[in-house]
Amino acid sequence: TVIRAAILIQNWYRFTMARLEMRRRYSLSIFQSIEYADEQDQLQLSNFFTFMLDHYTHPDSVSHIFTSPSVSQVVDEGLRLTEFERKIDVPDSYYGPRLSFPLTIEDANALLHAFRNEQLLHARYVLQLLCETRKVLKEMPNITHLSTSYSKEITVCGDLHGNLDDLLLIFYKNGLPSEQNCYVFNGDFVDRGKNSMEILIILFAFLLIYPNDLHLNRGNHEDYMMNLRYGFTKEVSKKYKDHGKQILCLLRDVFSWLPLATIIDSKVLILHGGISDTTDLDFLNALERNKVRDHIHVGVILFSLKNLAVQMLRSSFRYLQILDILWSDPRSQNGCTPNKRRGGGCYFGPDVTAKLFERYNLKMLIRSHEFKPEGYEISHDGKVITIFSASNYYEEGSNRGAYIKLNPELIPRFVQYRVSKYTRRQNLQERVGTIESSALKSLREKIYAHRSELTSAFAQYDLNGTGKISINDWAAAMESVLRLELPWRMLRSQLAQMNADGEVDFMSCFYDLKIGQPIKEVQPALVETLCRYRKDLEIIFNVIDKDHSGLISLEEFSQTWRLFTSHLGIDVYDESLDKLVLSIDYNKDGHIDFNEFLEAFHVVHRLEKKAN
Repeated sequence: TVIRAAILIQNWYRFTMARLEMRRRYSLSIFQSIEYADEQDQLQLSNFFTFMLDHYTHPDSVSHIFTSPSVSQVVDEGLRLTEFERKIDVPDSYYGPRLSFPLTIEDANALLHAFRNEQLLHARYVLQLLCETRKVLKEMPNITHLSTSYSKEITVCGDLHGNLDDLLLIFYKNGLPSEQNCYVFNGDFVDRGKNSMEILIILFAFLLIYPNDLHLNRGNHEDYMMNLRYGFTKEVSKKYKDHGKQILCLLRDVFSWLPLATIIDSKVLILHGGISDTTDLDFLNALERNKVRDHIHVGVILFSLKNLAVQMLRSSFRYLQILDILWSDPRSQNGCTPNKRRGGGCYFGPDVTAKLFERYNLKMLIRSHEFKPEGYEISHDGKVITIFSASNYYEEGSNRGAYIKLNPELIPRFVQYRVSKYTRRQNLQERVGTIESSALKSLREKIYAHRSELTSAFAQYDLNGTGKISINDWAAAMESVLRLELPWRMLRSQLAQMNADGEVDFMSCFYDLKIGQPIKEVQPALVETLCRYRKDLEIIFNVIDKDHSGLISLEEFSQTWRLFTSHLGIDVYDESLDKLVLSIDYNKDGHIDFNEFLEAFHVVHRLEKKAN
């Protein structure tokens, strides 16, 4: 009896753990699929900006997208690089760090202490730090060569994405950068998290103090357009209201000078994304990397053409190699194919890795760029390592972060961690429940934003107009519209109701969702369009709003909207939008607060609203 009871308990435990793991995995799949779909949307915006340059009444309003502000332009705006101290006063009421250059380790420690206590570094010191960082980066090669003979171990960190707590924990566990403690940070320092600025300041400070012992590679998020969408631009503008524009101009220039890759002992290649079948390290090392910033977006535009055209253009436009090393992902299948999920870069197989290794006598590729639940992943028979250092990336408890320690034998040792503010108070079931709830919320918003297309897709299977279709047909319709490559049959119970006959009530997908505020002036089709493209429109309006006031003219708003819908081939009734725009010009001065306007078009979950 005791043995039988033990077996029953063991089986129950295994079943429970298996279900929890299944829920965790599909929740992470939801997050990652939506993230990649969003990146694809972001990259396609480059096409629209080119379209705007050709059709906009005032092209000067958008030309700065491709002509990045240079330092000379910052100077023209009244802030000479050597005159920050004279031009910008630091008041006596400021209690944060007061930097003097050249920096010392005491300055770095002061910054760490201040940021732990949620203090801001004054704008004068930020601008000075960026200018000094730019000088150092300009002297660095495109590909940095390191040797373990000068350091017993080299630590490699992956994406941080604005998670300051992860950086502080890495330094706590592994020690601060120094001549005896060499670091390589492999891009994507910014966006998504709330402390991107603080991470940059810390990394740049240590770079100035130990330029031979702390090394930075560029990631795909060290990019002006990505920063507009994923939060860094907004973070800087909010934290530095008076000098945000100058800081962003300098940052754009600093990002363009970040090295592209690092090689350790001539054997280990470290770069942010990956490689392709045309990756040429000699070419990458020879190009003028600061001039590539604008060509990255040209490469994205070229990528958006048909696959055949992309392959032809790869050989003609070698700047696409930059796109490849910043955006590509490894896959287990041989070959090199366009990375359709992200919309940029490629998928590269073991044969592509082997070919590059043979050509350059390499033995290991360390890359980042991809979320990994355990913080790292080994692929291509141990030749490719993905390292991801942002823990709790999608949600509290969603993943561990990790970093790599490389010794002189170049044997990687992985150190995992997770910043635990709340998860220690939760058991495993509660943690999985939190992750699942957040993932499903994001998915439902995506579903609502495609309501019309989904309804049409469902109707094709509902030949008798019953409002019910089979689960196979429901899953096929969901994938045909959303293209997220998710296990829809498994997710059905969380998204739609089923009757006793096993048929899905497809309209139940939308029962618990609605737009935040009922707006009489807007037709349903327009509501859905605004909801679906809210992020894109926010970026576009922010680009037009060069002074970051949050206001644009009615003329700019209307023309941009018409160009946007024309470019996408969306047929929307313009008169209803005109009425809406006029109704939110509250003081009738011919300008509207576009952030307030777009906030009206976010999805509210009715059940959550009731619970609150």
